[in-house]
Amino acid sequence: MFEACGMTYESAILDRQGFEPCDEPVWILGRKYDTTTNMEELLIDVKSRLWFTYRRNFLPIGQSGMTTDRGWGCMLRCGQMVLAQALVNHHLGRDCQISSEGCEDNLRTYQRILQLFQDKKTSTYSIHQMAQMGVSEGKEIGQWFGPNTVAQVLKKLSVYDEWSSLKIHIALDNMIITEEIEQLCGNEATDVQCLWNPLLLVIPLRLGLQNINPIYVEGLKMCLQMPQSVGMIGGKPSQALYFIGYTGDDVVFLDPHVTQHAVDLDELVDGRFDDASYHPETCSRMNFLVMDPSLAVCFACTTRSEWQDLVQRLQQMIEIDRKQSLFEVCSQRQPEWCPASDSNIELFDQAIALESGESEEEFEILG
Repeated sequence: MFEACGMTYESAILDRQGFEPCDEPVWILGRKYDTTTNMEELLIDVKSRLWFTYRRNFLPIGQSGMTTDRGWGCMLRCGQMVLAQALVNHHLGRDCQISSEGCEDNLRTYQRILQLFQDKKTSTYSIHQMAQMGVSEGKEIGQWFGPNTVAQVLKKLSVYDEWSSLKIHIALDNMIITEEIEQLCGNEATDVQCLWNPLLLVIPLRLGLQNINPIYVEGLKMCLQMPQSVGMIGGKPSQALYFIGYTGDDVVFLDPHVTQHAVDLDELVDGRFDDASYHPETCSRMNFLVMDPSLAVCFACTTRSEWQDLVQRLQQMIEIDRKQSLFEVCSQRQPEWCPASDSNIELFDQAIALESGESEEEFEILG
C-alpha cells in the first residue's frame, strides 16, 4: 500500500488499468465503444460512474466507535455503487454525464442522489445505515458482508427512500419469477408507465466451486451488453469489486479498495459541492476466470417497457444454450418450489468469505 493525495491505495488496483486502442470493443453497462474511434466517449462514460470507496474520519458508526470502513466495507461499497447506478438510471437516465461541473439541468437531482450515500447516519444508504441494518442480518458492525447480505440490507433500507420508490427484488435459487416482480413493481393489468415502480433486480449466482467455470463467461458478457445492466457485484480472492463491463476476455471493474477522507456533500464552495472523490479517473481490468465464482448480476428497469424488454432478452439468451444458462426465467412459481431460506443465504455468503481468504482477524481495524 502507499499514500498519495490523501488517498491510501492497495497495490492490487494498479494492475491493468484503463484501455488501449484495439480491435475488441468495450462494453460498459450496456453501451458499446470502439477504442479506435470512441476512446474519449468511453473514458467520459467511465468517469461519470459513481465510485464509492473506503473512507476515514467520518462520525462513529453507532456505538462501535468505528470511524473508517477500511478492511471490511468493500462489499458494502460495491452494493452502494450498483444501487447508485440504478438510481441514476431512474432519476437522470443512463447516459447523463454526471458531475458537479456538468449536467447543469440535473445538478440538484444528482446532488440529492449522491447525498443518499454520504457517510452520515442520516443518509439513507450510508455506510452507517448499512452496517447497522446488517445487524438484523446477523452481521456485527465491522464484519465482512457477502453479496446476498448486501442486497438484503439495501432492500430493507430502500423502504425509507420514498423519493425514489425503488423496489429491490433478489432472485434466489437461480430463478427469476416474472409474476413476483410484476406484483412487486406495479399493476400488471395496466400499461400506464407511471404505475410502475422502478426495479433493481439482483440475481445471486454461484458459477463454480473454487474457480468460475469457463462455460458461463459468455453468459456474463451477454448480461453486461444488455441496456438494463447495472453491472455485477462480486470480486476475486480477498477483494470485493464492482464489475461494469468487459472487453475481450477481460472484465472491467471499479475497485473500492482506496481509502479517502470523508467528504461533507452538504458544504458548498463557490456554489458547488465537492464530488471529485466520487468519480474514478480510470477503471481496472482482469480476466474473467480470475473472478470469484460467487457473484450477483444486477439489472435496473425504470419502466414497465424496460422490464418487458429485459425479460425478452433474458429468454433469448437462455434459448441460445440452455445447458450453459446462468439462470431460468419463469412466469410463475410452482407450488413445489420454495424460496431459498435465510440459512442458505448465510451459507452462500460464508462460502464467499472463506474462498476470499477473509476473516475477522484480517479485518481488525488498527489504530
